[in-house]
Amino acid sequence: MKPFTYERAQSATEAAAAVAANPGAKFIAGGTNLLDLMKLQIEAPVHLVDVNRLALDRIEPTPEGGLRIGSLVRNTDLAADERVRRDYGVLSRALLAGASGQLRNKATTAGNLLQRTRCPYFYDTDQPCNKRRPGSGCSAIGGVTRQLAIVGASKACIATNPSDMAVAMRVLDASVETIRPDGRARVIPIADFHRLPGDTPHIETTLARDELITGVTLPKPIGGTHIYRKVRDRASYAFALVSVAAIVQRDGSGRVALGGVAHKPWRIEAAEAAMPQGAKAVTVRLLADAQPTHENAFKLPLAERALAAALVQARS
Repeated sequence: MKPFTYERAQSATEAAAAVAANPGAKFIAGGTNLLDLMKLQIEAPVHLVDVNRLALDRIEPTPEGGLRIGSLVRNTDLAADERVRRDYGVLSRALLAGASGQLRNKATTAGNLLQRTRCPYFYDTDQPCNKRRPGSGCSAIGGVTRQLAIVGASKACIATNPSDMAVAMRVLDASVETIRPDGRARVIPIADFHRLPGDTPHIETTLARDELITGVTLPKPIGGTHIYRKVRDRASYAFALVSVAAIVQRDGSGRVALGGVAHKPWRIEAAEAAMPQGAKAVTVRLLADAQPTHENAFKLPLAERALAAALVQARS
C-alpha cells in the first residue's frame, strides 16, 4: 500500500471541499472495497477524507411516503429495518444475499452503490485493463469471460457491476442525493447513476469527483410480492452470475431488473409490459441486444430461468 494522508471531515460540504482541493483524494467510510484495492495498488489515493462522523446514518420517512436512507447506513442495519423489510422487501433480500455478515456490518449504502467491478483482469495488475489504466486495452475480451457482461458492453470493457443492492434500488426507482463543496445539492435517478462503459469504462458513475453521496431516497411503496434471486457459483460470499430483482403484482404485472449481466443494473421498463406473458417474453425484450461470448452465453437461458423461478415464487 502506498503512503497517504488522512483527515476526518466534520460536515458534508467540508468533506467535498477537502476532496476538491486535492486531485488525489478520495472519500472513505466502510472501506470494504477501497482498502482492498489500495492494498493491491489498483487504487492509490494520496489523501483519504473520512466521512464516518457525519450524521448520515439514519433511515427516515419522507413527506411523500417513502424512505430516505442516509449514505452511512450500514448494510446490516438497512436489511434489518422493519420498514424496509415490510415495504421494500426486494432491497432487504438483496442486501442479505451480498457478502458476509462481517462485511455487511461495515459496508455503507453509498459504498455499496460505488463498488468497483470484480472482473479478474481488473484485479490482475499484470494485465491491461481500461478501467485500471485508460487506453491500455481490455484483457477480458478474448480472455476468460464466464462471469462477464452479455449486454451493454463495449469494445473497451465487458465488466459487470457487482452490487446486489444496486439491482434492488434500480427496480425500486430509487434516487441518489449528493452535495458539492459549495453546498449545491442534486438528486440523481438511479437509472442515470451508473454508466455503461462506452469508450471510458473507468468513469463508472455520473458523480463528479468531489461530489459526496448524502443519501438514497425510496419512493412510496408500490406493494406486490418482492423477490430477489441470486444465481452464483457458491451458496454464499460469491458475486452473481445472474440475479433477478422482481416486484410482481396480483394481476401478473410488475417490474424486473437483472444483475450480473451488464456494467450497471439492467432494467428496460418497456420489457415489463410482457410480465403477464411470462419469463421468456420478458427476457427476450430485456436482453434483445445481448452479445454474449461462447463462455457466458449460458447467462441468456439462466436469466430466463431465474426470472421464471421468481414468478413462480411470487405466485406461491
